Amino acid sequence: MTYDVIVIGGGPAGLSGAVALGRALRSVLVIDSGEPRNAPADGIHNFLTRDGMTPAEFHAAGRAEVRKYGGEVIEGSVTSVRPGFEVRLADGATFRAKRLLITTGLADRLPGIPGLAERWGSMVLHCPYCHGYEVRGQAIGVFGDAEKVRLWQQWSKDVVPLAVDDVAAVEDGGVRLKDGSFVARDYLVVTTRMEARGGFLEELGLEPVEHPMGIGTYVPAIDPSGRTAVPGVWVAGNVADPMAQVISAAAAGLTAGAMINFDLLPALDTP
Repeated sequence: MTYDVIVIGGGPAGLSGAVALGRALRSVLVIDSGEPRNAPADGIHNFLTRDGMTPAEFHAAGRAEVRKYGGEVIEGSVTSVRPGFEVRLADGATFRAKRLLITTGLADRLPGIPGLAERWGSMVLHCPYCHGYEVRGQAIGVFGDAEKVRLWQQWSKDVVPLAVDDVAAVEDGGVRLKDGSFVARDYLVVTTRMEARGGFLEELGLEPVEHPMGIGTYVPAIDPSGRTAVPGVWVAGNVADPMAQVISAAAAGLTAGAMINFDLLPALDTP
């Protein structure tokens, strides 16, 4: 079987795009690696009517909605995409599609401080708009410049700057400095390097490029719908916009899905 669209990535962008395509009566397959970026978070915020919903609940509800409209969702890791949009998974399964929607998201690369990665998403935070309200008034340490410190002071008056090179390890309740002293903190804020996911992207001709803001890599689209320079391929969500939150990633998926449906319409007859 050749699907109208294969969506690679089952986060908010991919699921939203798949719902739009299902509602347009398109055959759609979502391939999800099951590794959502926000998995460690305790809840989604700034998503109207979904505030506090856990990422697991959100993804389960999204998958159910895709299936409600006739879409298929499977778990698997895409290893290659061959000409003609033949998508191959790590287990050897292959699928074909007329169009592709890439929503593989990004990976956060953390500073190599011992104890930091283990506390990512709990004690160690990144986005003030995702977590600031929940940690308001707490003791916060910020790895970053003066502007980032100033921003977090909107949520707490007890904010101190930290330098990566000065810290020996992150421990429960704070950081151990290289001079042996301990700085007690309830939460830590770190700037990650955000890198587009998808080892198969270059095979498609979609090599990730450095973001203009110097925050990592992304796959640029050539128009607001998420269309790429590769015919038949769209991108949406964090793989195309590292700064997108859950609600904006979902919106981008909807836009891409609608435009892919339009692209699949038969050509107009001409006299």
